[in-house]
Amino acid sequence: MSDIRNNVILIGFLGSDPEFRETATGKKVARVSIATECSYKTKDGEWVKDTQWHRLTAWERGADYMRNYLRKGSHIGVLGKLKYSRSESYDGTIRYFTEVVVQEFKNFSQSGTDEALPF
Repeated sequence: MSDIRNNVILIGFLGSDPEFRETATGKKVARVSIATECSYKTKDGEWVKDTQWHRLTAWERGADYMRNYLRKGSHIGVLGKLKYSRSESYDGTIRYFTEVVVQEFKNFSQSGTDEALPF
């Protein structure tokens, strides 16, 4: 069991163009949401599509790749790890976030891209 790690693999479509910024220390970061779909049959035999949205975060080279090559609607595969965090607003409201920190991309929208791109 020591080989089990925090890994997530998603394949889906981007819901918007990536948002890019630099932190106060100069690190590049990009964020975007990806939609994944699955279908299942209800007990009445009716097919239902279930869409889930996942927040992706990429740092440095991954952020550059997002900014330069990915757009709303891009069909991508992602390998990453789950990260849970929380933030507190000025009024004391606490918000919880789940994100996938990207380690590799595969861009299915870009022809000729057969390899996954590690970061």
